[in-house]
Amino acid sequence: MKRNYKILMLVLLLAFASCSFTSKTFDNPDKDKLLVQVITYVLERGHFDPKELNDSFSEAVYQDYLDQIDPLKRYFLKSDIKEFEAYKYQLDDQLKQFDISFFNLTNERLMKRIDEAKDIYKEVLEKPFDYSVDEAYSSDYENQDYAKNSRQLKERWRKQLKFSNLANYDALMQEQENLKENKPDASEKGAKKTLAQIEQEAREETLESIDLYFNDYIDDLQRKDWFAMYVNSIVEEFDPHTFYFAPEDKDRFDQQMSGKLEGIGARLQKRMDNTKIVELISGGPAWRGKELEVGDVIMKVRQEDEEQPVNIVGMRLDDAIKLIKGPKGTKVILTVKKVDGTVEDITITRDVVELEETYAKSSIVKKNDKTFAVINLPKFYVDFENYKNRNAASDIKKEIERLKEAGMEGLVLDLRNNGGGSLQTVVDIAGLFIKDGPIVQVRSTGEPKEVLKDKDKSIIWDGPLVIMVNELSASASEILAAAMQDYKRAIIIGSKQTYGKGTVQNIFDLNRIVKNNRNGDLGALKLTTQKFYRVSGGSTQLEGVKSDVVVPDRYSYIDIGEKDQENPLPYDKIASVEHTYWDNYYDYDQAIKNSEQRMINNEQLKLINENALWVKERMDETHHSLNYNAYKAKLDENEKIAERFDKLNDYKTNLTFESLPYEQNMFLNDTVLKDKRDRWHKSLSKDVYIEEALNVLEDLKLSYSINKVATVKD
Repeated sequence: MKRNYKILMLVLLLAFASCSFTSKTFDNPDKDKLLVQVITYVLERGHFDPKELNDSFSEAVYQDYLDQIDPLKRYFLKSDIKEFEAYKYQLDDQLKQFDISFFNLTNERLMKRIDEAKDIYKEVLEKPFDYSVDEAYSSDYENQDYAKNSRQLKERWRKQLKFSNLANYDALMQEQENLKENKPDASEKGAKKTLAQIEQEAREETLESIDLYFNDYIDDLQRKDWFAMYVNSIVEEFDPHTFYFAPEDKDRFDQQMSGKLEGIGARLQKRMDNTKIVELISGGPAWRGKELEVGDVIMKVRQEDEEQPVNIVGMRLDDAIKLIKGPKGTKVILTVKKVDGTVEDITITRDVVELEETYAKSSIVKKNDKTFAVINLPKFYVDFENYKNRNAASDIKKEIERLKEAGMEGLVLDLRNNGGGSLQTVVDIAGLFIKDGPIVQVRSTGEPKEVLKDKDKSIIWDGPLVIMVNELSASASEILAAAMQDYKRAIIIGSKQTYGKGTVQNIFDLNRIVKNNRNGDLGALKLTTQKFYRVSGGSTQLEGVKSDVVVPDRYSYIDIGEKDQENPLPYDKIASVEHTYWDNYYDYDQAIKNSEQRMINNEQLKLINENALWVKERMDETHHSLNYNAYKAKLDENEKIAERFDKLNDYKTNLTFESLPYEQNMFLNDTVLKDKRDRWHKSLSKDVYIEEALNVLEDLKLSYSINKVATVKD
């Protein structure tokens, strides 16, 4: 209990840390300049590893800001960039003087270029595209130079629009093929069309889509929205998790923290010009639909009451989210490029994303007359207002006790896709599996390190333990996996390494820092304030947790970890703290060797690895033919290859998973819960990784029996 109070006081101190900044007076009458003044002040004094505002910092902000506002290099001319370069090494000085003249110049020019772009795309789309010409389009924007003049810029727009239009053109061509083969007596709507008619109709769809994008979203952005982008180009130079929330963004963040959202239940991320799915929220509409996957790219969004979709390629993430989210019961149609390269239209009915499915859940499984169990933990959740009310640690403790009553002989704790959560729950969960000792070290700049320990000598589960992770297991997941690995308490099975996020963030309300603020809501700053370290001394930052048993997955070759983000904090080490290895009869080394040998001969895992390599190749493609025959041939080739990987979905183990009796009683009155569990159990029965985790448990159980008997005889 004393430890709980200590952590609670730490949380309160961090929550009100902004009070320590109020000794300085901020009174700039210009809201934008005031915001720059306040944010730079907080960053310099509150960030874990504050950056020096120098020419190098200025250059980085300069480049990142231009990449944010013109990622496809379809607005600015080379002459604009030459003019902007006068500020390339002056932004640090401007920040110190709260000078925003660089932003004013670039924003004014951007608005002018956007207006010109509207004329360009309309002019381009007035003329037919010739898809018989052998020409190509490059999506390697990073290495592409800015257009020298208006003529080059127009040509760039022409190729981008022609490439975007290819999907519409191909869909209409496919429609004609279907008509020819299956619908000879089609109505007027499905009548035969000439190539010229098909080309014109495709172009009209593209024009309507891009009109919607500019009219409804680009034109809707106000100066304050563009300024928030500029501010974030500054703060994100400190690290990828430091972020400025404009007032509207802070409201959305608060809504997300409440645990209830109306939408499709997917977390999105902007990567260059693409909107990518990085997480499906368990229990949400996208998760239930089983059609969207992590790694899919959303290309277009259409509302159920609209005829034409909006192309969101190159759109700001916030704007794309506005299109995708919506009230419960409404439908949204997403045009998605799957991780295997195919393109599909997926219809999702929006709903309230319930928090219940982020809670721990368990299942019993029989294997060769042995009873094993799986606990899935999607988040390290906690009720911050009342820790005892509900938290991940107490829920897992209850599940383990119930599983023990059901005869559990080995436990798999599934932390795949678990992005973290409460630090306190990590310490408490780790304490369920060891007698006592340090769990994690926490360090703040200029402060002595703090060691968070499990002081409860009781052990809830002392049997075989396997922890499953993947590339998306982050933060708190990495703390738990690292602690169990350092204590030699569990075998970690999963990706080569976990995500690699070893930092802690806190939210600072900027309005509390400015006394008598008359400039309106300033928003908030999410700030990296601490790093955490393993008991062995190493940070999980960048390095993550290396699995004892490495298994290939679809993301093996995709850059999705902390090391692949912009400006991550470095890996480092501090002194280890004394901890005692787990005393047991389990032969971990032999169990790991057995697992590695099984995987060499596992055809499903071989196919998964081949698929991962192929997906990586598709993602790295930047050269796209604008000749329709070549484009179609490439599509057909990808679909043919993708068919080879269809058997991945056909995999089935001979394992049967069941809910505990208390849940089965709940099913009598809660058919929705029963449906959710049935879905989960079905996915577990097709999960080659779960199958291997249970094999490892079986080996551990066998080694325990052999070693214990040998010890007794000795």
